[in-house]
Amino acid sequence: MRFRSLESRIVTLFLVLLIVVQLVGLAVIQRGIDSNARTAIAAELVNGGKVFARLMDQNAQNLRNGARLLARDTGFLAAIGNTDEGDRATIESALANHGRRIKASMTMLVSPERKVVASTSDAQAAGLEHMVVTMLDKAEESDGANGVAVVERMPYQIVVVPVKAPVTIGFVVMAFPLDERLARDMRETTALQTLLLTRDARGHWLPVASSWPPASVGTIMPQLQSMRSVPAGAVDLAIDGDRYSVRMTPIGEDDGHVAVAMLGRSIDEATAEYERLEHWLLGLTVAGIVICAVASVLTAKRIAQPLRQLAESARRLEQGDYKVDIASSRADEIGALANAFGSMRDGIAKREQEIKRLAYWDPLTNLPNRAQFLLKLNDSLGDAKKRGGSVYVLMMDLDRFKHVNDVMGHSFGDALLKLVAGRLQQLLANRRHQAYLARLGGDEFAVLLPGSDLGQAVVVASEILQALETPLSLEQQMVDIGAGIGIAGYPEHGVDGEELLGKTEVAMYTAKQRNDGAVVYEESIDEGSQQSLSLLTELRRAVENNELRLFVQPKITFSSGSVVGAEALVRWQHPVRGNVFPDQFIPFAEQTGFIRVLTQWVLERSAELCHALAQRGIHLKVSVNLSTRDLLDQDLPVKVAEIFMRHHVSPGAFCLEITESAIMDDPVRAQQTLERLHAMGCDLSIDDFGTGYSSLAYLKRLPVDELKIDKSFVLNMANDVGDAKIVRSTIDLGHNMGLRVVAEGVEDDAAWNILAEMGCDQGQGYFMSRPMPADQLAGWVENWRAPALAE
Repeated sequence: MRFRSLESRIVTLFLVLLIVVQLVGLAVIQRGIDSNARTAIAAELVNGGKVFARLMDQNAQNLRNGARLLARDTGFLAAIGNTDEGDRATIESALANHGRRIKASMTMLVSPERKVVASTSDAQAAGLEHMVVTMLDKAEESDGANGVAVVERMPYQIVVVPVKAPVTIGFVVMAFPLDERLARDMRETTALQTLLLTRDARGHWLPVASSWPPASVGTIMPQLQSMRSVPAGAVDLAIDGDRYSVRMTPIGEDDGHVAVAMLGRSIDEATAEYERLEHWLLGLTVAGIVICAVASVLTAKRIAQPLRQLAESARRLEQGDYKVDIASSRADEIGALANAFGSMRDGIAKREQEIKRLAYWDPLTNLPNRAQFLLKLNDSLGDAKKRGGSVYVLMMDLDRFKHVNDVMGHSFGDALLKLVAGRLQQLLANRRHQAYLARLGGDEFAVLLPGSDLGQAVVVASEILQALETPLSLEQQMVDIGAGIGIAGYPEHGVDGEELLGKTEVAMYTAKQRNDGAVVYEESIDEGSQQSLSLLTELRRAVENNELRLFVQPKITFSSGSVVGAEALVRWQHPVRGNVFPDQFIPFAEQTGFIRVLTQWVLERSAELCHALAQRGIHLKVSVNLSTRDLLDQDLPVKVAEIFMRHHVSPGAFCLEITESAIMDDPVRAQQTLERLHAMGCDLSIDDFGTGYSSLAYLKRLPVDELKIDKSFVLNMANDVGDAKIVRSTIDLGHNMGLRVVAEGVEDDAAWNILAEMGCDQGQGYFMSRPMPADQLAGWVENWRAPALAE
């Protein structure tokens, strides 16, 4: 049983609680026993003091009775009345005999004049004379008196009785020693140890009589010598290794000497019975701890064992074993926990099934998705490697699907994908050879042809293209849709599933670019793709490393010859390839969508240029080209406004150029974007006008300010009458529509003169200036001189 386990903690908790409770109980009991024992001992000592006082009184009464007998004896009275020597001897003999009879240590006769007449011990009589004299008056009044005197540090009980005949003719005095007999009587009567002591004026204690053995008295006396006075209450003394509670009772005082009776009771003896009870309680405690430990272990096992089983079940659930039995017949909380585990197992199993379905199946078409298709492809490749067979993959991307999605909405697009999936399933189901259809994502589908050769794959691709030629009917609309299909197979093109899919995708994009329907993968195609991928990576690096440069080509008015604008152009200063011209990377940037990053860069640099020129007093309208992807970006107006605000330039300082093809790719969205840009204050220009297929009626609705005649018409118009007519017609058309007209490709003075004669507004070309770095424009403008027009 590990210490950190729940089972060990339960056992430890139970045992600690029991031990703490038992120890507290034992401590309380011990304290109670000690308190009760001391209370009882204190009561015994108090009662013992009373008994000792009563015993002293009884002895005194016995002495008084004996003294009265002597005082009333006729012969003794007669002897006192005579004063000759014979009667004196009789008196002494009577005193001695009577004193021995009652065990008095000294007997004497005192005259009414307070003089000792006779004595059985002259030494004691001399020691007691002073105290006896003080007792005579009380004895005469009360027919007797008693007290305690200390003679030579020994205590004596003194009795004085008057001798009357009928008047007082003397006093009989008897002394009774306080010795071991009194201590033994006290021990027998009260069971208390008794020690009679005297204390002189200097504070020295002297033992007189004791019921303790002499050796015990020897241990008592050093402890008493440290006491400077007689303690009022009980004190504890250590006697022969035993604890005693003692109480000192003063019994008399004579000329600075104090007689004391010390009564003692053994504390250990008094608590002996309680100690036996404590031993029983301790034994019961140990037995209770053992029983509790056994019960705790059993209880902990009963609690922990099901929990361990549940933990093991949880580990099996973690490993994916959902058949583990977690049923429990217990009706307590552990049973409820087991039932909750069972419900959790069922819920996890259902959710995992759903997750697997979502992970490997397309929820829209209920076809396998890319992950499931890749697993199936790898399995087919494994079988083909074992048998020496082949596997082919077809990947298709629908044509014009994005346009349908944008125009008709996503719900319409989803319904269209379901129809396409149904048509493909029906086509492949009727084939004799096995085919496996999947939707890879978006409008991309794939077909796995295990055991097929290239010829069969091409046939299937042809059948799919033919099936898609028939328009689809959806929501009372006929949708014409096609596809580009790529073909690749094992072992000709790849041995791995991912590799095969990648090459199939390369072939598919080639088919869409060429508009060839179906294309089989070739190495030359992949080399171009790798170059494109490398070019995209280098383009990103070019922006990050500031390898791009802004060039401009001035725009001149034919009427005045003044510089009114400049077209912004981008150049790439590659660290290895050198100067990379726009024709080499702009089309690729448009295909990949990176053109938006380039447009953002050109707008930023152009705004900087505009601001710098304005500070030098040069105000030009900068033209920037927008691509198709730029026009489809609904956030473009916001981005442009942020750039203008950041560089403190006016929107009127910019003319945004758009090609006809860019507008016609998605006219609705393009028009929305252009209207927002025009509302900001930007001029708009149709670039390369005359090379596209735009409708004049549609162009009329656009918020356009300028037409740019494509340079292909301008370059040869001096020698080609047809080009000249097109240029003249375009200039007239633009003016009739209220637009300014700009001619590109002005490369000689002949073109300059012709365009000026035709009334063209502005021109740009090598005749005026080649594209130059943006930082050279200000100097060029200041040095520009317009060419003279021909007469």
